[in-house]
Amino acid sequence: MSAFRSRFAYFWNHPAGPKTVHFWAPAMKWTLVLSGIGDYARPPEYLSARQYGALSITGAIWTRWSLVVRPKNYFNATVNFFLAVVGGVQLSRIYHYNQKQKRLKTMPITPELVEAAPSNQA
Repeated sequence: MSAFRSRFAYFWNHPAGPKTVHFWAPAMKWTLVLSGIGDYARPPEYLSARQYGALSITGAIWTRWSLVVRPKNYFNATVNFFLAVVGGVQLSRIYHYNQKQKRLKTMPITPELVEAAPSNQA
């Protein structure tokens, strides 16, 4: 039991522990990660490349910063790493969607495609 108490006391009194903003700011930032994960179900045409680009870049920058400052803040580094990953995945979805749309625009319309297209008559 004393080992648990000493570990808890170390965590509680750490310079980046729950008594400081260095703990609570990354804790709240997890909502951005969860929101990005929730957008995996959203079609890519409704996603913002600027938004996810900004999240990805800031996630990468703050991950590096968290590992350079003293004391190192691994909790902050972790959340920002996942923010960069989620942003990168969403950016790749947006990119692949845009590439597919470009290919469809340049595809010639042939009689086979017209016949294969579903009719909208009710």
